[in-house]
Amino acid sequence: MDLVFNIFELTENRVKSILSSPIEPHKHDHEEILIITKGNPEHFIDFNKHSLKAPVIIYVAQGKIHRFVPDINTRGWAVRYNSEFIPGSKFHFYSNFLDNIKCRLNTDECFFTLIEYCRLLKTELRSQPPDFTVIKHLLMALLAKLEAEDKRHMLEGNPSKKIQLIVFENFLKILENNFRRPEDVKFYADRLNTTPRNLNLVTKNIFGKSVSEIIESRKIVEAKQLLMNSEKSVSEICFELGYNEKSYFTRVFRKNAGITPTDFRKKLEAIIA
Repeated sequence: MDLVFNIFELTENRVKSILSSPIEPHKHDHEEILIITKGNPEHFIDFNKHSLKAPVIIYVAQGKIHRFVPDINTRGWAVRYNSEFIPGSKFHFYSNFLDNIKCRLNTDECFFTLIEYCRLLKTELRSQPPDFTVIKHLLMALLAKLEAEDKRHMLEGNPSKKIQLIVFENFLKILENNFRRPEDVKFYADRLNTTPRNLNLVTKNIFGKSVSEIIESRKIVEAKQLLMNSEKSVSEICFELGYNEKSYFTRVFRKNAGITPTDFRKKLEAIIA
């Protein structure tokens, strides 16, 4: 992406144009937020297909293999920006642990606020010259609104989850510094002054996954990045991520990604050749 920021509306004409010339899977060189207000599009991320139902927000991190296929009724907005423009969003952090990041729009107030931010961003981008300081602040406000809505969804109907959310986010921070090591659930529970059983309850309540599943997901996300962005062999990646056997790593990767590490790299090479 040449610009540090871009935004466009998914109008009827643009959707028809996309459908007439389908976009092939491609490696993302930017961050993207898709705000889908109508329709039932399909989203492919790292070769896995996800069916969507509006209203929904999709976040696509830089470096992912991505393809978006709208249906004829799809409407909404696409917001694109370089990671250097707005570094360190919570969605970007979560992308280290999940391939597919989506957020339901649960309130009309949030829905209309996001659309208004998109319109303001589009207007400012069209100014001559555009003021990227204003654009940055508007984009930060849009991201803050999304993060607040996501947090509200996590805590919905259970205010006591607030403490669990703090524990969960601390767990992810500790995991980020240790996921390459072959550590078990007890290692993380000890550092959070809790028990493995309680930590598993927290992660399942907040993220819908066990501690082991989240650890595994983080390793696989990193494996994909190494397969895409390095010349390291599958064996080298396997041992770098704390696996003792290549065959076991291959089984884990296939369970999470649907294909083997070798086939993932071959598919990637076919896309960027």
